[in-house]
Parts: sequence; C-alpha cells; structure tokens
Amino acid sequence: MRARHHVRSMLFALAAGVLLVNAPDRPARAASVEEVVTPLGIRAYLLREPAIPFISLAFYFEGGAAQDPEGLDGLSNMVAGLLDEGAGPYDSKAFRSALEDNAIRLSFDADRDGFSGDLKTLDTTREFAFELLRLSLTEPRFDEEPVERIRGQILADLRRRETDPDYLAARAWFARAFEGHAYARPTRGTPETVEAITRDDLRRFVADRLARGNLHIGVAGDITAEELIPLLDATFGALPERPKLVALPAATPKAAGVVIRRMEIPQSVVVFGHGGVPRDDPDYYAAYVANYILGGGGFSSRLTEEIREKRGLVYSVYSYLYDARYAPLWLGSLATRNETVAEAIDLVRRETQRMARGEVGQKEVDDAKTYLTGSFPLRLTSNDRIARTLVAMSYQGLGRDYLEKRNSYIEAVTLEDVRRVAKRLFAGDTLFSVVGDPDGLEPRTE
Repeated sequence: MRARHHVRSMLFALAAGVLLVNAPDRPARAASVEEVVTPLGIRAYLLREPAIPFISLAFYFEGGAAQDPEGLDGLSNMVAGLLDEGAGPYDSKAFRSALEDNAIRLSFDADRDGFSGDLKTLDTTREFAFELLRLSLTEPRFDEEPVERIRGQILADLRRRETDPDYLAARAWFARAFEGHAYARPTRGTPETVEAITRDDLRRFVADRLARGNLHIGVAGDITAEELIPLLDATFGALPERPKLVALPAATPKAAGVVIRRMEIPQSVVVFGHGGVPRDDPDYYAAYVANYILGGGGFSSRLTEEIREKRGLVYSVYSYLYDARYAPLWLGSLATRNETVAEAIDLVRRETQRMARGEVGQKEVDDAKTYLTGSFPLRLTSNDRIARTLVAMSYQGLGRDYLEKRNSYIEAVTLEDVRRVAKRLFAGDTLFSVVGDPDGLEPRTE
C-alpha cells in the first residue's frame, strides 16, 4: 500500500542475503522446530537461528475479509493499513519514526480467511519491537488524519484496479462462483463500502476479531524459547480469549460456464477454476503432484507445453491449489490475444479432461516429485519465509515436524494415486472468467 514499506525492508537486505548462503543447511535443522506454550496459553512454533542477530515473527488471526459485515466490505483491509499508523502514546508520525529509527519492520495484511502480520527486529531492539506490536494490536488510535489518508489511498487503489484486467477477472470469478456466499464479496471492498467504514467500525474489528483463541504464531531467528515466552505473553496476553466471529457455511463453487466483462484491450485475461481438495484430505499430496503436471510446473507443465510452446498463444499459463477454508479450490490464469481466447479455453478444457481420464505417465509423476521435493528448501531461505511457513503449519494443523516429513508425503505419491485423484479433481466442468474483448466467445451459464 505504501512505498515506505519497501524502504524499511532495505535495512535487512544484507542479513537476508547471508541467509541465502546458509539455505542448504535448513533441511538438517528442520527437526529443531519447537512448540512454545506460554503461561497464558499462547502457542507458537519457533525455529531458532542464532547465526544472524535478528528475529522474524509472523502471526495469523483466523477470520478475514469473509467476516466483514455486508456493506462494510474492505474493513479488514482498511484495518491492516492502519494498525501501524499510531497506537498508545504514539501518534502516526511518532509511531512510524519509532519503527524506522530502530530498524523495525512491522506490516499487516488481510485475506479472505484471516488477518496477518509480520514483525522483523534486530535482537538488540526486540523488547521495544514487541512492545510496539502490542500497542498496535491492543491500543490502536485510529486518529482522524491517518484514517482519512489511508481511506484515500485505498480508494485510489480501487480506482486503479477498475482498469486492471487481472484484478477484475479474479473478482468476477469469485463473484460468480460463490454467489450468495461471503467469498463472493471483494476483499478490498468497493468505493461505497470503504466510504461507509467509520472509526467505530475499526475499533469494533480490533475488539471482536483479534483474540488469543484464533491466533497462530511462527518465530524464526536469534531467540530461545525461554526468551520468547515472556515476550509472547507481554505482547498478546491482553487480547481477549475468544474472538466474535460469524459462522460461515462451507461452499461449493459454481464451476461451469463462461463469464465475460468487456474491456477494450488488445488481449484478454482469463481466470479459470473449480473445486479443489481440502488441505487435510489424504489425497492432498496426490492432487498437488497432479496439479504440478497439469499447470503448476512452469515451462514443464502440460498447459504451458500445449498453449504456449506448441501454439504460441500465451506468454504464461499456470494453475495452483488454493487452500481456502470454506471452499478449497483449483485455480489458474492465462492471458492471450482476443482472437485466440476461445482456442486457449478449449485447450484448458482438453488438458483437464485428459488428466481426468487418467492420461498420466510414470515419468511425469517422477519428474514432478523430483522437482517438488528438491525445490522445497528454497521456500526456507530467510527468517521471514520460515516464520510464515511455521504459521501455516499451525493454522493448517500440520504439526511441528512438518518440515522434516513434508518431502516424504510427496515421495509416497504413486502413479495410481495421481490417476485416481486427477479423476476426482478434474472430472467436473470449469468456470472461466474473461476480461477483454474476446472474438467468437459468448457468456455461458450452466
């Protein structure tokens, strides 16, 4: 949202670079993940890294934009932009100065299912950094000047996005797939809903949503469990025990048809997808391998081979598993010239149908497994990434030994598993959302 976040991140560039050198050692240390439990019952996963004198903390509160009240879409996003704009005795300028003067990086974000944050601090300023985080979560000021300034930035961003075909295609896909469900509403809101948000709404969000009972924490860096425990209690201990969340139903996306939003641009953007496989499903890793073969493997994927390499219709096309809490999804995207949109969509349909028929070979499975296991350490090349991975492990219930066991789950996937799960994952029809001026393609609803 703000360029100064990028300025602050430069303070840590050298330290992050050192971690890249140490990356190959990460798998050997995976078993050292500790589960820390404080006297107040706050839990965190910790991976100690004493080589570099800074600490990264990531956290995630369950309950994101899907929890925003109707008519206040974008509330979570607006709170994320304001929690570092003044808290406790610090107004916005003083709070920002305290962060920058002490080389502390603090940021917040919101997605459909949760509200997250990241804190990075040098070891020498960790107590002050954690105190600023405590103030931002428990005593945010929401003064009039920063509220209106951030509101203006959000409104400007929304105006810009109204000409962004990638944003519009994704928004249209979710609006059609989840009509009548909270997932259909835009996570960033609309100009009307953002204008309607009051300071009381912001305060109510903090009071109702940020609690110990829906909190997941990951910490990586130069700190021991004994040193971390009092910091966690001091930082998060004053939060209420339980959040006030609305019960949302599970949803099944309407996965068929074509939605078109006409826009005079030379090429169209296409978002496609349908229901996926839940993260805790025994078939998840087989689905992960199957998706890699179809569209997750970059230049080695079938979609890239058929649509880009053989026919030159796109620069890139990809797909992925989206682990949404109330409706796990398989999603993908491509961009192509208006005159070739219909052909590209037909090729996506054809390749998914081939997968559903079990047309998968042993070499494809072996190559996918080799890449997925070999590339995993690249996700752990900085304390920031490790902390976020630890949070995901907590939120998804993967266990503290996940880093050690993850590759064995991939290696256990067989050709028969991939064929069986591909039929389950790709047998149904797909919903396509198109933004542009495609030739020979009309909206279709099923």
